[in-house]
Amino acid sequence: MRQDTTALADVRAVALDMDGVLWRGSELLPGVHAFFDFLQGSRVPFVLVTNNSTRTVDMYVEKLARLGLDVSGEQIITSAVATAAYLRANYSTGTRVHVVGESGLHEIVAEAGFPPVMRNADVVVVGMDRDLTYAKLRHATLFIRGGAHFIGTNGDRTFPTPEGLAPGAGTILAALQASTDQQPLVIGKPEPVMFEMALARLGTSAADTLMVGDRLETDILGAQRAGLRTALVLTGVTSPETLASGDVQPDWVFDHLDALRAVWESIVRIRGR
Repeated sequence: MRQDTTALADVRAVALDMDGVLWRGSELLPGVHAFFDFLQGSRVPFVLVTNNSTRTVDMYVEKLARLGLDVSGEQIITSAVATAAYLRANYSTGTRVHVVGESGLHEIVAEAGFPPVMRNADVVVVGMDRDLTYAKLRHATLFIRGGAHFIGTNGDRTFPTPEGLAPGAGTILAALQASTDQQPLVIGKPEPVMFEMALARLGTSAADTLMVGDRLETDILGAQRAGLRTALVLTGVTSPETLASGDVQPDWVFDHLDALRAVWESIVRIRGR
């Protein structure tokens, strides 16, 4: 773990996870507004990169606006957006795609040119689904066992809520792996697709970009594989105990986003940037 926080002064852009970093459920976490004010005042561009596939980009823009944060659609990358981009790049128009997921994933896949189907699927795309039923698992299982490609938006087994950790998309993928004997192709973090999209939108190199996340095995591991600097905040999934015993170690660790902002701001002030 890197101890020298003075290197934060060299960061030119930021990618941030949302769940567990900006909020937990509907609860805004400490210091978020101050952090965004600091980025704007320092002219540091940012994107929001989330494995959550349940919302469309417009839904996130609206939620952020309700929380007092002015963020454009171009600054938001979800695992559903990355999955739709993968489908466009690898499958022809007319490919029959069956979706297990919520309305946000259904809409994004349809907008990409693949209206979700309920019969004769060529591809099964699976994301978080809080209305999951046995019937949904059964349909997906039969399609995959019949030869359909198996794609997961993300592998997060849990996600943070005010009540504690709840089952995530990875839990659904695990159930389908058990019923099909097939492993999914996973698009979201820690795989490279979303980090590549983030760097392209920011226009910065990986070495100049900081990933801020709450989960070691997705945010931090994926960013390190892509060459980004990494900061872990302890407001989401990862506890100090999990961090201490983890194989993946970030460059920096902060209790919350406001602690990162305070350290970074003081370093910038000292350097006169």
